[in-house]
Amino acid sequence: MAYWDQAAMMPRGGAEARAGALAEVATLMHQLRTDPALVPALARAADEPLSDHQRANLREIGREWRAANALPESLVQRTQLATSRCEHAWRTQRPANDWAGFLVNFKAVVAVAREEAALLSASSGLRPYDALMDRFEPGMTCAQLDPLFADLRTWLPGLVQQVRARQRDEVVIQPVGPFAVETQRALCLQVMHWLQFDFNGGRLDVSTHPFAGGVPEDVRLTTRYDTGDFIGSLLGAIHETGHGRYEQNRPRDWLGQPVSLARSMAIHESQSLSFEMQLGRHPGFIAHLAPLIRQAFGEQPAFAPDNLLMLVTRVQPGLIRVDADEVTYAAHVMLRYGIERRLIEGEIEPEDVPTLWDEGMAELLGQDTRGNYRDGPMQDVHWPEAMFGYFPCYTLGAMYAAQWFATMRREMPTLDDQLQAGELAPVFDWLQRHIWQPASRWPTDELARRASGEALNPAHYRAHLEARYLG
Repeated sequence: MAYWDQAAMMPRGGAEARAGALAEVATLMHQLRTDPALVPALARAADEPLSDHQRANLREIGREWRAANALPESLVQRTQLATSRCEHAWRTQRPANDWAGFLVNFKAVVAVAREEAALLSASSGLRPYDALMDRFEPGMTCAQLDPLFADLRTWLPGLVQQVRARQRDEVVIQPVGPFAVETQRALCLQVMHWLQFDFNGGRLDVSTHPFAGGVPEDVRLTTRYDTGDFIGSLLGAIHETGHGRYEQNRPRDWLGQPVSLARSMAIHESQSLSFEMQLGRHPGFIAHLAPLIRQAFGEQPAFAPDNLLMLVTRVQPGLIRVDADEVTYAAHVMLRYGIERRLIEGEIEPEDVPTLWDEGMAELLGQDTRGNYRDGPMQDVHWPEAMFGYFPCYTLGAMYAAQWFATMRREMPTLDDQLQAGELAPVFDWLQRHIWQPASRWPTDELARRASGEALNPAHYRAHLEARYLG
């Protein structure tokens, strides 16, 4: 809740005090996790006649314990201070395109991240970047990721060209603003109600970068508004609602214990992308969304369902990851993964990031970002917060989301007809049974196999994109 407040409500003058408070909380939590009394307690627990659920809980407790005990308390405190300061300054440095100012704090963040990666690597036997990625995606490694991304590079650029050629002659009507922020907010709330977000246990606010936070009983979501474009705030709210519903539907009997936590961030992103991409760009969803948009902003030719569908499925390489279309999104992720892996493992330095960014954007997306730090390497909150290892989870999440929907269609052949009729419950019921309630009961591969009959299979992602965008 303190993190949410820092990002959404805290006045600027509170930054240094909040950084100190969060560092103190992180230190106290670290002390609890590294209490020497846990060593014999965990050993005794392993010999108890535990149920499968309790055994899974002990497995997750062990993961947390090993990670915490690899890090000294002083590093935990320094990391929290460095990231809080960098993230707070980033909020004003990004709009000012102030890379030089940002770099001062960013170098401190990279230094503590490298230190953490080295210690976790020594403890786990993983390579340094893998050790950081393991915090977000347990069990995932560069050795698994690199072939996935290499395969993407073989077919994604060609798919982008095919889709753009197919869409070239489409006549798409752009919505005419301005769109009042309060009206946008009301529309977001209305759609979130439709998506069954429980406002008795959550709320929607504004932040520089949309995110989901809080606790399962009080889920805090944010989006951001632009009076010239309501679609961005709406899709952002839909995306975060996917995260929020996962959190609100975790198993209540186990809250506060590791086994109740979301399985991984790729699984978490599979929920937000199930909502934003799979549902949010489905023709049936758009058909029922269109009247709500007209009710909010009045009648416009742009608000016809067919036109709205073309707007949200338009493939156009751009600068901003969070605004990227479904087809080019993975290119943004591959760019960041390539840079941050080399950064953490000491192959490059923070000063090298802008040049590598410019080269990668030109190669992957045909975009010129030279001198544009705001819409370049400063655009995301992840690096200021030392979330190195998180970015791959977005593309893995898109792959899982495609796999979930392929499974749903196999098990429910009339699913698309139900979505066309505005019936979303079959999707929510399936996700609750197979993703939300199991939480961390099983490792990720086992969760995927139980849900869909197989571990992660990227073929479903390609099949989804080709079916939606090439017919």
